[in-house]
Amino acid sequence: MTEHDTATADRSTGSSSAPQFTITRVFDAPRELVWRAWTEHADVAEWWHPRGIAIKPGSIEVDASVGGRYRYTMVAPDGTEYPTAGVYRELDAPRRLVMTWGSPGDADDAAPVITVTLRELAGERTEMLFHLVGIEGAPGDGNVYDGWDSAFDVLDEHLGAADAVTDAADPAVTDAADPAGPDGAS
Repeated sequence: MTEHDTATADRSTGSSSAPQFTITRVFDAPRELVWRAWTEHADVAEWWHPRGIAIKPGSIEVDASVGGRYRYTMVAPDGTEYPTAGVYRELDAPRRLVMTWGSPGDADDAAPVITVTLRELAGERTEMLFHLVGIEGAPGDGNVYDGWDSAFDVLDEHLGAADAVTDAADPAVTDAADPAGPDGAS
């Protein structure tokens, strides 16, 4: 189960008038898995889109290093494409990342900036604080806020699936679930 909390925020990032918002989520997944979801190509391909939107095959590039770029194209059901790109500005694995978020060709210093802060919680859970500066958003806007909020629903599902794959690959977990052991012997 994932706890969900959203809020608009007027957090100061040097410019109190900059449009911005914050979404906070708690995922039932270790922090390392949530970090990987933000920085590894295969994970990004699974969730960097709102529900009902797809990622155009072959459009994802991820270089999760300081100064590294990423890009991908979302495709709406009507075929409208939304090319998206940015630069990783700061990576402090697995705690914090800062990246720009805009369209290919946008000036890096003018693009909105996303800061993701991950905090470990008891029980292998992770609190994610997502803060976006440069775009105004609010619950129910049918735009950026709702798009990211929906993407985090997809991320939650992805993390659950990733955890299931990890559990299935771990013989200790298989043994615990099946008292007869993985080979059926008792």
